[in-house]
Amino acid sequence: MTPDIYSMGEYLQSEEVEEVALESTGIYWIAVWDLLYEMGFKLTLVNPYLIKQMPGRKSDIKDAQWIATLLHKGMLRGSFVPPPVIQELRVYSRKQGKLKQQVTRVLTVMDSILVKSGIRASSCLSSISSKSFLCIVEALIAGWTDPGYLVSLVYGNRKNKQSGKLKEALTGNLKAHHRQELSWAKQEYEMYQVQISECLSEMRRICDEHFSVMVKLLQTIPGISQIAAMTIIAETGGDMSAFESSDKLVGWAGLRPRNDESAGKYKSTATTKGNKYLRSILVQVSWAASRMKGSFFKEKFQRLAMRKPRKKALIAIARKLLVVIWNVLKYAKEYNPKLVTVQDPVKMKARLAYHKREYEKTANLLNITI
Repeated sequence: MTPDIYSMGEYLQSEEVEEVALESTGIYWIAVWDLLYEMGFKLTLVNPYLIKQMPGRKSDIKDAQWIATLLHKGMLRGSFVPPPVIQELRVYSRKQGKLKQQVTRVLTVMDSILVKSGIRASSCLSSISSKSFLCIVEALIAGWTDPGYLVSLVYGNRKNKQSGKLKEALTGNLKAHHRQELSWAKQEYEMYQVQISECLSEMRRICDEHFSVMVKLLQTIPGISQIAAMTIIAETGGDMSAFESSDKLVGWAGLRPRNDESAGKYKSTATTKGNKYLRSILVQVSWAASRMKGSFFKEKFQRLAMRKPRKKALIAIARKLLVVIWNVLKYAKEYNPKLVTVQDPVKMKARLAYHKREYEKTANLLNITI
């Protein structure tokens, strides 16, 4: 309980204790950390997996004594705990990420309701999150079921090019209970959208007050939007002094390939565990960066995708992006694309021609018909 934590802090102060180590146990350590942090202690959060004792009888008292011994000997490796401002930013960042997942779920529910009533809107629209899909749902809730009218709500040239197919797809047997289910799902969708906008406004407020320069620097990197920049700051803390090198940050994010080798055989190259929230936003950014014309990341992704699965190539791009992010934030300089060379098409053709000539020479020497 909170009064007990205060009593513990006062007792530690009376004993002139300056450093305290805590074991990371789910979410229960957070309240203890916050109160002791406010009382001025130097805190260290440790991973239980890294401080295991020798086999034997265990108890909470013995575990506490063991942690105290390791702290006294300077043998603890502390986990990264961001300052209070970053923790506040993280709350809004992670919440809006979870709300977006809920929005996707609700849209899927809407589509399944339409399918049950015989309306296959998702089969002829680009996405169930599109404006056309939402307009059709609103019209159905309002009682409009005429396929011709529903087709008129579709945006773009699709309604002109595929009007016959659209009419067939939007013809169904929507009953009263289907309409009620759609209404509930639409209300839930709107509620999530309001909460997402509130989270984003709070994120912008915090970043404008404390991290406006960092956000602008990150937006110079290909594929990184304002929301992505704020999320990256929320997860990394923005202060790169917490990570000795870009390689340390890559490992912490879980983007470093594992080197599992034995007797000359590679057993696994799967990436290590890390911050799943940072990894998620970096993968999204990588998709965007790998599609930007003239970008180094697009050229690199295309070359990697030729010899390995596209998802593995995407993780490699995410790792390279994180290295760029570390350097941009560490040295407070904008991303300079001129420092990263993009493969020149002329040089690529010349290299291919060279290899072709060499192959023909070898074939002639060996009397092989090409």
